[in-house]
Amino acid sequence: MPTTTALFSGSLRRFLIKQSHIIHQRGRRRLHSVTEYPLTHPIYTIWASNTSLGKTLVSAGLSMSFISPSPSSAAPLPKKRFVYLKPVQTGFPDDSDSRFVYRKFSDYFACKPLPYSVFASNCVLKASIPAANEVLGHGIASGSAGNHNFGAEGVEKGGGFDGGWKNMNWYEERKLQGSESNEAELFPVSEVVCKTLYGWKEAVSPHLAAAREEATVEDSEVLDMLKRCLINGLAGKSGASEELEVMCVIETAGGVASPGPSGTLQCDLYRPFRLPAILVGDGRLGGISGTISAYESLKIRGYDVAAVIFEDHSLMNEVPLLSYFRNRVPVLVLPSIPKDTSDDLIAWFDESQAVFSSLKEIMLSNFLERTQRLHGMRKKACDVLWWPFTQHKLVPEEKVTVIDSRCGENFAVHKSFDWISQQFDACASWWTQGPDAKLQIELARDMGYTAARYGHVMFPENVYEPALELAEILLEGVGKGWASRVYFSDNGSTSVEIALKMAFRKFLSDNKVLLDLVNANPKGRFMDLKVLALKGSYHGDTLGAMEAQAPSPYTGFLQQPWYSGRGIFLDPPTVSMYGGGIWEVSLPEKMQSEKSNDERLSFCSRDEVFKRSRDGSALADLYTSSILQELQLLSDTNGLSHVGALIIEPVVQGAGGMQLIDPLYQRILVSECKCQKIPVIFDEVFTGFWRLGRESAAEMLHCQPDISCFSKLMTGGIIPLAATLASDAVFEAFTGESKLKALLHGHSYSAHAMGCAAAVKSIKWFKDSKTNMNMVSESRLLQELWNEEIVLQISLLPAVHRVLALGTVCAIELVAEGSNAGYASTYATSLVEKLREDGIYMRPLGNVIYLMCGPCTSPDICRVLLEKVYARIQEFGRQDV
Repeated sequence: MPTTTALFSGSLRRFLIKQSHIIHQRGRRRLHSVTEYPLTHPIYTIWASNTSLGKTLVSAGLSMSFISPSPSSAAPLPKKRFVYLKPVQTGFPDDSDSRFVYRKFSDYFACKPLPYSVFASNCVLKASIPAANEVLGHGIASGSAGNHNFGAEGVEKGGGFDGGWKNMNWYEERKLQGSESNEAELFPVSEVVCKTLYGWKEAVSPHLAAAREEATVEDSEVLDMLKRCLINGLAGKSGASEELEVMCVIETAGGVASPGPSGTLQCDLYRPFRLPAILVGDGRLGGISGTISAYESLKIRGYDVAAVIFEDHSLMNEVPLLSYFRNRVPVLVLPSIPKDTSDDLIAWFDESQAVFSSLKEIMLSNFLERTQRLHGMRKKACDVLWWPFTQHKLVPEEKVTVIDSRCGENFAVHKSFDWISQQFDACASWWTQGPDAKLQIELARDMGYTAARYGHVMFPENVYEPALELAEILLEGVGKGWASRVYFSDNGSTSVEIALKMAFRKFLSDNKVLLDLVNANPKGRFMDLKVLALKGSYHGDTLGAMEAQAPSPYTGFLQQPWYSGRGIFLDPPTVSMYGGGIWEVSLPEKMQSEKSNDERLSFCSRDEVFKRSRDGSALADLYTSSILQELQLLSDTNGLSHVGALIIEPVVQGAGGMQLIDPLYQRILVSECKCQKIPVIFDEVFTGFWRLGRESAAEMLHCQPDISCFSKLMTGGIIPLAATLASDAVFEAFTGESKLKALLHGHSYSAHAMGCAAAVKSIKWFKDSKTNMNMVSESRLLQELWNEEIVLQISLLPAVHRVLALGTVCAIELVAEGSNAGYASTYATSLVEKLREDGIYMRPLGNVIYLMCGPCTSPDICRVLLEKVYARIQEFGRQDV
């Protein structure tokens, strides 16, 4: 047996297919299972650079080549199944590609019998009412056609009407007797299964046919139907699946970028599957350009193109194409197709078999290489990778997640039993991601254009469109009303380093006596500038940023031996929702002893927590008194130590456990620091760009910083970039006649064009209600994403200590004590593993689990996520009793 087909037989094959059926049954309970499919056999999508280039001829030729015995095959001959799927068919029934494949396969092997018998079948699952009437009226289903229950695909026995659709029960089959087979055999060795999923009568673009015939279908319905057909393609006529070789092709309609039934381009419609592609090119005059354009359209969307094949028109188009592809993609040329419409093409198919055999071997070889690569990735990862924030001893090989691709908010994950399954990325890929599938494609296109236009150009003293446009957008958005300058860097941690340098210079500039001392002793080390920060804060992993945060698991001696904590770290009050939907303020121990009975610490809604009316409350007085006491203790009479900056994560501390800091406390803290000329830094690397429901978390505090840091979601998470915004007063502290007074900090990739272009696209997309359905246009707020009733029910679970649902974040702290609590805890591991099985990719912060979506995520998806989390925590709580 050839090496390229050896994978498909034997006990391993039986095991894999049985596992596929088991997982399919489980998948019905999962979150977004729409794009699950088996990887136990090759599945390819047949594309074309334009219409009428011979996609269906290629599909038919592949069916013949695959079912035919290999010259080197040894007895007994393997059982084979070729599955042809046509999701979208217009011009039906006069034009039926699945029927063409069925008939040509049958006609070919009727003339050239195989040594074994073969079943060939064709069926139509759904047709528009006009198309269905054509079938019934013209009697196409005569002969062997009759009622047949395709219940696995959801077709009702006897047919039925569903909106503008008829559930067709149209089916035909033919048994092709083998030259060496026994006529009494019950089940033929092999079979060819052809299916049309949706058919419309008019021979026009699918989106036009769907509208004119009032038979519309959503993209999700097409994908779901296709998924079920892919899975059920494993089950044959006999119902047996062992020692079976299977190949499946999905033929698209028209060209690569032709619209589907909903109007979505087909290259985008089928992108969630990201199946490998065969591109039928154009051998005619002008075909080189069309073929390359189609290829590029597929590649920019992340498709792998296994081969290009086209009809010979005696123009030698393959020569420039091979040069363009640089031998990365095989180019195959078919003989010229007879122009005589009465030709049955049998002779042409016979002449073309060598080409189709080569194409088949390329497809089988690519499939084998892909599956072997996926199988080996877990072990290789454990051998050579060093993951951040990960104890490798706690991650056995079988727990490694192999991500084949991403589409919008979902990972396509390879399971060890050869299955590609979808998982919602509830970590938003470490808090950076925001794009839906449409924005992902837009970003890929814009970044490709920018890379082609600019490559990389250095930034100092230069200007180019993406950097300038992004700076203007930032100053009119997150920096509106206070910022005048944008300083670009590469990531969040370095943006904080830059912010600290800015703040310290601003502090010295505002305190002329101190600046004079520095100028008088430029080499002196007599002055100690510290930061004022909050306990539980996290500002990045670079050395300076770590010095600006309180002692934590991230700053321990084993992590950072140089850490000294060059700051004063205040213990802030936090706010969370506890059981019953009540939002409660938790005061630090020191404030507890100073409070009176007049402070209001409970609120009926989250919105009350953010109201400005709290500024005149007794709790505000308590906060003011506490902050002033702390600032008084910080004053250094000998003038050697000073607080040169305040740095906070506004509203929510992310890595510190998703803690909501009382906005009233932060607002008062900012106000008092400004009164004492202490520059204020907002670290919005996590909280910025609608992560918490507003473009900037500063809007929720109703106060403005002097300096602010942004990264992560700014580019849509597609590429690293950071920006530090500063007021004009901060900028002026660095201006002067000497270069030594300038801000001497930078990166080789400062303001790199691709990152700036991605940020421009992402920010515009997020804030536009036409592209982001969650945007409440008048208020520039995101609508509520997390279902309040389910969040309330989660808060009432005995295993839950507190809940925070705000913007795109829903965090849940589990009840835990001792070693089960805190960042180092593995308490939530089993819960997270169950949720991953449910199709939700999570990564906990100790005993805190969280869901994070993007600004464009549908509230319906968020609801399903919450329902899954509720069920699993409920189960987790029972097991923990």
